[in-house]
Amino acid sequence: MSKAFVQKPAPHFSGTVVEDGLFKDISLNDFIGKWLVFFFYPLDFTFVCPTEILAFNRALPQFEGIDCAVIAASTDSIYSHLAWANTPRAEGGLGPNLRLPLLADKNMQIARDYGVLIEEEGVALRGLFIIDPKGILRQVTINDTAVGRSVEETLRLVKAFQYTDKHGEVCPADWKEGEDTLVADVKESRTYFAKQGDMENVTTGVNGDVAVKKRPASKTEENGPNKKAKQS
Repeated sequence: MSKAFVQKPAPHFSGTVVEDGLFKDISLNDFIGKWLVFFFYPLDFTFVCPTEILAFNRALPQFEGIDCAVIAASTDSIYSHLAWANTPRAEGGLGPNLRLPLLADKNMQIARDYGVLIEEEGVALRGLFIIDPKGILRQVTINDTAVGRSVEETLRLVKAFQYTDKHGEVCPADWKEGEDTLVADVKESRTYFAKQGDMENVTTGVNGDVAVKKRPASKTEENGPNKKAKQS
């Protein structure tokens, strides 16, 4: 059963990683005081997995620039990780120059605690977890095995959480660094909505939360483009 819940302390983990060609013991406690992106992938020497790991590896300077560490984990052994890291990329490997730490979860307990273990197969789903400097889990994404994740979206989410923690404001849909944010207050939020041209659609919930009313769909939207074409 998963122990990973947003707004709660992230499940503790410890183990051995392959990092810069060496074995190194780590634990979640090592990352208290900074942000952490902790993601699982199914297996070494597979297909989607190296594309994700290499993409995060290329983006490490961007994560480091916002004081965020990145760790990848699977249920493979440290020896499998090391062999994969030393295999040339042209042959499906990760070498050379892999900096991203690969955590070995051979007994599958970490994947189980984070709710991503496929028990009958002994491999992990593509779970991604953003953990804040206090060790609190802030975001969870779990993909089925066939679809990889977006490094750009992960960076966006970390920056958004960092911004809201620092400024006490909230980030709207698709927010990117430098764009407008909202104050979670009925009156103050009107400044944002006025800029969006949506003031006539603003409503407030029973708890004072601000929302945008969904306007009624037009006949064209209800029928869809194909139906419209048939009618004309």
